[in-house]
Amino acid sequence: MSITIDNILLIGSLLLFISILAGKTSYRFGVPTLVLFLAVGILSGSEGIGGIYFNDPQLAQFIGIVALNFILFSGGLDTSWKTIKPVMWQGISLSILGVLFTAISVGTFVWFITDFTIYEGLLLGAIVSSTDAAAVFSILRSKNLALKSNLRPTLELESGSNDPMAYFLTIAFLGLVVNQDQSIYSIIPLFFQQILIGAALGFIFGKLSRIVINKIKLDFEGLYPVLAIALMFIVFSATDVLGGNGFLAVYLSGVYLGNHNIIHKKTIMRMFDGLAWLMQIVLFLTLGLLVYPSHIVPVIGVGIFISVFLIFVARPLGVFLSLIFFKMKMRRRWYISWVGLRGAVPIVFATYPLLAGIEKADMIFNIVFFVSLTSVLIQGTTLSVVAKWLHVSLPMKAKQKSPVDAFMADDAKSFLREINIPEHNHSVGKRIVDLKFPKKAIIAMISRDDQFITPNGNTVVEANDMLVVLTEDQETMVGVYDCLNIQAEVQENLD
Repeated sequence: MSITIDNILLIGSLLLFISILAGKTSYRFGVPTLVLFLAVGILSGSEGIGGIYFNDPQLAQFIGIVALNFILFSGGLDTSWKTIKPVMWQGISLSILGVLFTAISVGTFVWFITDFTIYEGLLLGAIVSSTDAAAVFSILRSKNLALKSNLRPTLELESGSNDPMAYFLTIAFLGLVVNQDQSIYSIIPLFFQQILIGAALGFIFGKLSRIVINKIKLDFEGLYPVLAIALMFIVFSATDVLGGNGFLAVYLSGVYLGNHNIIHKKTIMRMFDGLAWLMQIVLFLTLGLLVYPSHIVPVIGVGIFISVFLIFVARPLGVFLSLIFFKMKMRRRWYISWVGLRGAVPIVFATYPLLAGIEKADMIFNIVFFVSLTSVLIQGTTLSVVAKWLHVSLPMKAKQKSPVDAFMADDAKSFLREINIPEHNHSVGKRIVDLKFPKKAIIAMISRDDQFITPNGNTVVEANDMLVVLTEDQETMVGVYDCLNIQAEVQENLD
């Protein structure tokens, strides 16, 4: 069956429906959801029971780039600066040095056991060098793992920020394979260009995006997520055009927006959470349709060797070397090594050699697919078990909510206060989004001139307004009074 304009919606919606149903039951059998999405794609492909013919690496790459934008931006929105600040340098070291050491060790091993040239080996190593953000985010959150200390933010920071380094290495080593007379030292200036421009533009565009979202006045709340999507693609494409790393810029702009007050923030974050899941499903389905299982069989032997080396040698080596200057218990280093999940991202990167038309492109793609599949199956199914073995897990009752989870939760609010705004209060004339209100507090209603207003971020506070404020605890209510500079009424109202 060929995909045509007439049947694409029917086929796509059926595959999406089947994937969601498969994902709903997958964890009862200990299988990661992403593997089920991939399996649905394979079974629906030209060599599966669905018989859908799809052999377009260029389209698959385009879908992959779009999907990665949503996944990385959503991951950035969910990244709390307060949580990652203590582990920022560990995460950066893992994202840059860890990826580099992993790529070099895997590339050298592939060159040693196969007939690949050293540059072809390094290209394959670069493609599989990063942990997959979609795999790590979805598996950690689906399994609802409670981990000790700062392990979880370290893992999520690394997985969200190391794809740009893997992308750079993939492009750099692909260039060396295509232009073999080029010196390996030529990639050094390219590295600084990609990372520095990408990082700088990520924060600049993040700040500009916040200004645009907060200043523009849209008539409908539902348009704000659409605006955020437009800004996300502007960040990626503009950074790419200017020679920076677009994936890094998108992630960092998401981090910036997620840690600042923006209008309809909950609506935007919830929309992107759903879109990230949709993109994960579409991405894995597309890559499943693209692969031919019969082409995987000849590379199973070498694929097993590479998978074992990657999981048990290269990944731990990259982690231990990149964390050598940081104080961390050995069992935590080992667990970080184990959560080196490969998923859809390496498979997307493996389409670059296909489109470049290099000699061993098909073999590289099939090996990468096999390595990614075995990584998710072996490591993804054992995260909870290994966490218990290494004593880095906590009982679920001891798990604390992250700042983002607390912000997004619709928990019952037990404290209610009516706060009158004096005429000369600093908040008069300001929008609610500009007040830097505590995240756990909600202005449920405003009483103004014998009328009741349901406020949003754009609502301007006026003199003599009566704010009906809901909070989870007394400490947050104190923060509300501090924010409004109404110190004299704090004790009176809280007693």
